Amino acid sequence: MEGDMTTQPSVVVAENAEFARVAAEEILQEIETAVELKGRCSIALTGGSTPEPVYRELARPAMAERLPWGRLDVYFSDERCVPPDHPDSNYRMAWESLLHGSPLEPEQIHRMKGERLDHDAAAAEYESILPPRMDVLLLGMGVEGHTASMFPGSPALDERTRLVVAARSPEPPEWRITFTPPAIEKAGTVMVLVAGCRKAPAVARAIRGSYDPISVPVQLALRGVWLLDRDAASEIEDVVPMLRRERRQMQMGMMNEE
Repeated sequence: MEGDMTTQPSVVVAENAEFARVAAEEILQEIETAVELKGRCSIALTGGSTPEPVYRELARPAMAERLPWGRLDVYFSDERCVPPDHPDSNYRMAWESLLHGSPLEPEQIHRMKGERLDHDAAAAEYESILPPRMDVLLLGMGVEGHTASMFPGSPALDERTRLVVAARSPEPPEWRITFTPPAIEKAGTVMVLVAGCRKAPAVARAIRGSYDPISVPVQLALRGVWLLDRDAASEIEDVVPMLRRERRQMQMGMMNEE
């Protein structure tokens, strides 16, 4: 493995059938921790197919009853430039799987306005309403290693100042609004959700390979917690115990320093 301990993730691997429940529990615990420390929690949701069953799990009564809904502020880490009722909308997916029927007030939900024709203005407007840092940032990963809507080689990966930008995608829809590297860097807890054997090579490349986020954008989240199902973790099984052990040792070291 290349890189030092500070660039290696904490990895949680769940059996495929348990992935949604395990991931939801991990997310819930991070929310509870943030609320305990700060009184509120800002969380940025991610889109795609992987988080949908996780959101549905969070919406189940057993977990929904534990969620501190009144102390949440919900944001999004990226959005497709489509209307909010479009089938490709990340907001629509999150609304249908988690937010609809929740006790959240409208002012607690902050969606990216992907329907705006001026994508740059939409990105700037969204950045203006973000908190100084996101307490919990959820991200996904594509088969080629993209995260949020930063694909390999995207100019957004070179951004060093703005937290949100408009970016082109090699997949339809062409335009997206996305968090940038500084937004990921500023976040409190970053959680990467990955499921499926098709993504196993990219997981291995991100964790085992040289650090090159221009080619493997999800490496921007290497300091985070990676929630993987067994299939997604199939090419890093030999290093999972070491990653977990390093995380615990790092936490113990920080406690001793305090």
